[in-house]
Amino acid sequence: MRALRVMVVRTAGTNCDAEAVRAFEMAGGAVERRHLEEAVARPALLREAAVLVFPGGFTYGDDVASGAVFAVKLRARLLETLLRAVEEGRLVLGVCNGFQILVRAGLLPALDGPGRPGEAALGFNDSARFEDRWVTLEGASDRSPFLRRGDRVDCPVAHGEGKFVVRDESVLRRLRENDQVVARYAMPEGTAPGTYPHNPNGSVDDIAGICDPTGRVFGLMPHPERNILPWQHPGGTRRPRPEGAAGGLRVFENAVRWAREHA
Repeated sequence: MRALRVMVVRTAGTNCDAEAVRAFEMAGGAVERRHLEEAVARPALLREAAVLVFPGGFTYGDDVASGAVFAVKLRARLLETLLRAVEEGRLVLGVCNGFQILVRAGLLPALDGPGRPGEAALGFNDSARFEDRWVTLEGASDRSPFLRRGDRVDCPVAHGEGKFVVRDESVLRRLRENDQVVARYAMPEGTAPGTYPHNPNGSVDDIAGICDPTGRVFGLMPHPERNILPWQHPGGTRRPRPEGAAGGLRVFENAVRWAREHA
């Protein structure tokens, strides 16, 4: 079977690229890391992989705002190529800082077409502090290949600006109607909480991750790549090993499986 190519795009301040590489390798992908400036110099690179990944971190020190400088570069130099890659069927994943970048660049939620930022944002946590804790995600949609409705994934959050907000109620209504709310924060036993700390940042409608109208661009605030082995979970030594994917690995296996079937 031909290896599925995955490209992880990093820059100054990215700090979750190695974890993203490991997760996609465990899921069966052939992964390479590329610096953003390599893609700026040769945009066609972005069309050489089946899955493009913007991992977490604090790109460019989160100067101005989280992910803002990366998003400006993306819009100015790579937006057309990235949009073409999505049109051709490639998957795009943004985790934490990557989610912030995709939203600021207008790749998400893209209700009125991609490349138009301002429909949503990721603001400061309601707690007014950096949140570093474990949460439970529940899949809320079947539109995106990354997570399916009813999937349950435990993974940590690590952010100061992770509160998902929308421009107005019409944006939230359209996200629901379009089935673009892919993941919500949930109680460990499976009910949407709406309260801290299970919703760690105060996100509207408990939203942890969304996709674009195609379903192929997915942004997620928590870090599934930090729970790909059973022992990484705080309860991993005290409960039976889960069947199949270990926690967050499911997200990456889903993506590789879909991309291989639709390549």
